[in-house]
Amino acid sequence: MSIACSFAQGNTSQISITGLFRVSSMIVFRIRNAHKRKCALFCLSIAVVITYRYLGWQFFSTSRGGHRISRKVGLSANSSQFTLDGDPFRILGGSIHYFRMPRVYWRDRLMKMKACGINTLTTYVPWSLHQPQREVFNFRTQLDLEAYINLAAELGLWVILRPGPYISSELDLGGLPSWLLQDDDMRVRTTYPGFTEAVNIFFDKLIPKVVPFQFKKGGPIIAVQVENEYGSYAKDDTYMAFIKEALQSRGISELLLTSDNHNNLKSGGVDGVLRSLKLQKVNQRDIRDLNIIQPKRPTMVMDYWTGWFDVWGDLHHVLPPEDMVSTVREILRRGMSVNLYMFHGGSSFGFISGGLAEPSYKALVPSYEAGEYTQKYHLLRDLFSQFNKDEELADLPALQHKEAYETAIMYQHLSLWDALSFTEGPFKSVTPVNMEKLPMNNGNGQSQGYTLYETTITIGGLLTSGNNVKDRALVFINKIYIGLFKRQNLELAVPDGEGQRTLSLLVENCGRVHRGRDLDKQRKGLVGDILLNNIPLREFTIYSLEMKPRFIDNLYQAPWKTLPENPSFPSFFMGQLFVYGYPSDTFVKLPGWEKGVVFINGINLGRYWSIGPQQTLYLPGPFLNRGINQIIVFEEQEGDFKVNFEDTADLGMAADIQ
Repeated sequence: MSIACSFAQGNTSQISITGLFRVSSMIVFRIRNAHKRKCALFCLSIAVVITYRYLGWQFFSTSRGGHRISRKVGLSANSSQFTLDGDPFRILGGSIHYFRMPRVYWRDRLMKMKACGINTLTTYVPWSLHQPQREVFNFRTQLDLEAYINLAAELGLWVILRPGPYISSELDLGGLPSWLLQDDDMRVRTTYPGFTEAVNIFFDKLIPKVVPFQFKKGGPIIAVQVENEYGSYAKDDTYMAFIKEALQSRGISELLLTSDNHNNLKSGGVDGVLRSLKLQKVNQRDIRDLNIIQPKRPTMVMDYWTGWFDVWGDLHHVLPPEDMVSTVREILRRGMSVNLYMFHGGSSFGFISGGLAEPSYKALVPSYEAGEYTQKYHLLRDLFSQFNKDEELADLPALQHKEAYETAIMYQHLSLWDALSFTEGPFKSVTPVNMEKLPMNNGNGQSQGYTLYETTITIGGLLTSGNNVKDRALVFINKIYIGLFKRQNLELAVPDGEGQRTLSLLVENCGRVHRGRDLDKQRKGLVGDILLNNIPLREFTIYSLEMKPRFIDNLYQAPWKTLPENPSFPSFFMGQLFVYGYPSDTFVKLPGWEKGVVFINGINLGRYWSIGPQQTLYLPGPFLNRGINQIIVFEEQEGDFKVNFEDTADLGMAADIQ
């Protein structure tokens, strides 16, 4: 009807067309404006994200009084007391490592640090995790260092960065990547060209990421440590100057410092860099020696050890809370700055734990803390509150709930021998090949886990390792266990038999030492000949069992069998944990099992070993799913086929640190 009326008006029809054109033009104009607004809004959103991502810490450029800080001076050590932008400043620091806890717990742990009265976060940067292969760099998710620094800034914490390249930190090879050891002539922590070239490549990736977060650029980083405790190594007089230059030439402009034990202060230092101490007890002589070396400079305890690491087969080491707070009180009474190592230890998930070389080799345990409040925490909070009288401490964040889940029963079994088809390889070699030189991982070798070496023998006799097994080897004849090689056990009797038989050695890398002067000698697997009746064995078939997530995922396609009454070993065992509701933290306990590794939903929690001291593995709630969770246990020798989940940690029989 409206159309008919429109055309019956004669001349008005022309007016209607003209009006329609105007209306259409307005619609187009509005549409274009809408697109422009959407585009502008989109661009603004990107700008906001970028600003938050890279400049979110700019709030630091406003002091607590609301006045703009000039940010020209930074942390200064030109007198007996630190100053920050010209004002007196005492560092109350604590170490928390982003790579030792789930990313979703970063905020919780740092908030607990802030609520304790800490004003400065310190963290190492693990080269081995950020560059697992020469051409592979990882600064994502769990290893997003920029996000971690940004979060510290958001929560009002300053940052002291410790980028290494060597960090110790109880990590395998002290945080150095194992592919460095493919070079037979490698001399780590020196100016050996093969090492300095690798450091330069890593720093080219790392340092530009942290430069914008420096104090004078509006960020939270107030100081950067040059290497770590080099005085205990000190094999190259020019090395520390190289590292200093490597940092500064890439844009590091904040205060530089070194950190050493008192007897290594001279050999671990470098010109123009502040020296700091590592200690567990305050000794007047140590303080005096430091002040003689660098008079009229601030005294900093860069590592006050609040505990100690544990090794397998020993006791759980504990520093009594009263002793700890007494020492910290004395440090503060003397007007010194301090960093607590560790404030929160976290866990070394997977195979990243290191080893101890002296007096004899021992592997480190993986788990430390799960974020609970302790007596030490409350004592420190009371103490620090006395030094933060102008600022009321934040309320304590709530604790995460810990859950004792129902016991999981292992119901499926997969022999190690049946799992070999899912490994990378096999590799053939006339002579034994150490892990680092295996032709895998894009030419970077094997870093962690187990390696299986197999060859054929026709006679029995005396099998000798000549200390060429690093670190343990289960020995089999035709898949039947006959004995163990370890560092103190170098000989093994091989029974006689008829015809050709398969001799297998399952060698475990228990962790390269994390400190000491033998870092260059940490190749793993079979590092030399194995002799049978003094004749070197030859013609090996080699399987890598690095047990990365992809391998574990592939195992789900393996020919699993219903768990028999008497299963063979070594083997993989599978079960399920059902979680009702939101997943909570828990602790995995394996009574009746001997030695092996636990995987939850493909994530390697770490090693367990019946010799202790540690009896549980920390399982964070974020590793679990609501509903069904897959459990795989790799057991070397003996299993009870049940996995318990408890609401408290069991770190073993404790002994006070003397």
